[in-house]
Amino acid sequence: MQFDDDAPLDPSQVEDARASGRRPRGGPGGMPGGCMLPIGGKGGCLLVLLAVAGLFLFGLVPSPFTGDQSGQQGGGRLPSPPPTTAPTPSGNLAERCRTGADADQSEDCRIVGTVNSIQSYWRQELAERDGVTYTPARTVLFSRKVSTACGFAATSAGPFYCPTDRKVYLDLSFFDTLQRDFGAEGGPFAQAYVIAHEYGHHVQNVLGVMKKVDPEGRPGAGSPAVRLELQADCYAGVWAHNAVRTGFYEEPFTKSDIQQALNAAAAVGDDTIQRRTSGRVTPDAFTHGTSEQRTRWFNVGYETGDPKRCDTFTGVI
Repeated sequence: MQFDDDAPLDPSQVEDARASGRRPRGGPGGMPGGCMLPIGGKGGCLLVLLAVAGLFLFGLVPSPFTGDQSGQQGGGRLPSPPPTTAPTPSGNLAERCRTGADADQSEDCRIVGTVNSIQSYWRQELAERDGVTYTPARTVLFSRKVSTACGFAATSAGPFYCPTDRKVYLDLSFFDTLQRDFGAEGGPFAQAYVIAHEYGHHVQNVLGVMKKVDPEGRPGAGSPAVRLELQADCYAGVWAHNAVRTGFYEEPFTKSDIQQALNAAAAVGDDTIQRRTSGRVTPDAFTHGTSEQRTRWFNVGYETGDPKRCDTFTGVI
């Protein structure tokens, strides 16, 4: 996972709320212990949470991610999305994260470069295929706790996307937890995959796909909530397939890179987590899909590079 040393980074797409406990702008605080998200225009709320020994895993405030393994990238460079507007990023990120060379040396700058690449791809893709204007979503780096337009969240929530303020929230300590408590391999591309999954939710929000999720609906193996998560997995794979075209990376991701994501996906499938925590699998309680489903849908996106192949709402998943 090597960045192009000369690729210009746009740190305005990442907001650093870690210093001095600063709270990002975006809305009132919510209730401790979870985040409620408005879905579509119904005015209702859906609590999309995966409780695992006190740890919630990334997705829709909060929820998990996925992975894959090989693939070809090609085509010309895609233009970067325009810089996001106020609030401005912390001076630290703006000063340190200027080019791809910085992204190869710093975890913070790697997050910036990854976010830049993901948004560059989706901006161009949605404009060309659907005539849709992609609105950039800022990633907020926080530590321990954060107040969002979807409510209050702690580090235990894991990475998540809030559709109300259209921001991705990420505490980098989550990746240590993923390795220590869930046996994931970790690595730079595992991080990239998690972020790409969260931006998959933003794409669903932009396209109105979230309206397919009934705020009163129940979890379960074939539920709309699971289908929403698996589509975000697939979208993450689509970006990985096309990442080099964005101009932020020197070459396609390696099999080793993709394996990091696959390993992480396998570690957090609903069935794997249930076996680890309770010793049995309860499909009626699924919220994100099995390990096999998560890795398979990432592979669909990664092998085809086509978001149209990510229709998890039709047929068997």
